[in-house]
Amino acid sequence: MDSVGILPPDALSRAVVEIEKHVSSAGWDQPAQLFALVPTEELLRAEPQLAAELGAEDASQPLTPVAQGELPGGLEDEHLADALGRIEWPDGVSGCALAIERVVLPASAEAGLSSAESDAELARMAGSDPRRHEVRMVAAVLREGDRFGAVRLRSHDEDSAVLTGADLVPTLCEVLSLTFEPSVDNRPGEGPGVDGMSDNEENRS
Repeated sequence: MDSVGILPPDALSRAVVEIEKHVSSAGWDQPAQLFALVPTEELLRAEPQLAAELGAEDASQPLTPVAQGELPGGLEDEHLADALGRIEWPDGVSGCALAIERVVLPASAEAGLSSAESDAELARMAGSDPRRHEVRMVAAVLREGDRFGAVRLRSHDEDSAVLTGADLVPTLCEVLSLTFEPSVDNRPGEGPGVDGMSDNEENRS
C-alpha cells in the first residue's frame, strides 16, 4: 500500500523490538505467535475509536503489531511454511511478524542426529544435548520486501543481550514473505485480518 513508502527507515526494527519485549514478558515455552503490522496512522483513521485507547507514545510508533492468535506449537519449519503459505493478508496490513522458540545446536552436534528415526526422536535427542541453546526468534517482513529479526537466548535472558539485524533470521523471513504472495488456494476474505484491534494495548511492552 502507498503508506508503506512513507514509513521511517527504522519502523520495522522498532516493531520487532517491541514484539520481542512483549512476547518475552510472558516468559518461555510459548507457542508460535503471529502478528499483523499495521501503519498506526492508517489504523487510527480506519478505527477512530482506538484513538482514546492509544496514547501519544503508542501513536508515535509507526507500525502497530496486532496479535493474530497463537499458531500450533512445535511446528517444524517445513510445516510452518505450509501453514503460513495459506495466509492472505488484507490490503491494510503492511507487514507481519512471527515469534517462535527453537532449540539450536552447533554444527558439530547436528551430525549425531542423523540416526534419529522420527521427528519425535529428533526433538528428544536435540532437547537433551548439553550443547543445545534454546532461543526465541522474532522475524518480520514488510509487504514491499524489508526484513528484520531478533534473537534472544534463554541462557542470556536479558533485553541487553538480544541480537537484532536485517539478516539475522533469513529463513523465517523468507517463510513469512510467502504470506504476501498470491495463492491459488486462497479465496478473498480468507486468512487473518486485523480483527481484535481493540486488543492493541496488550501487544505493547
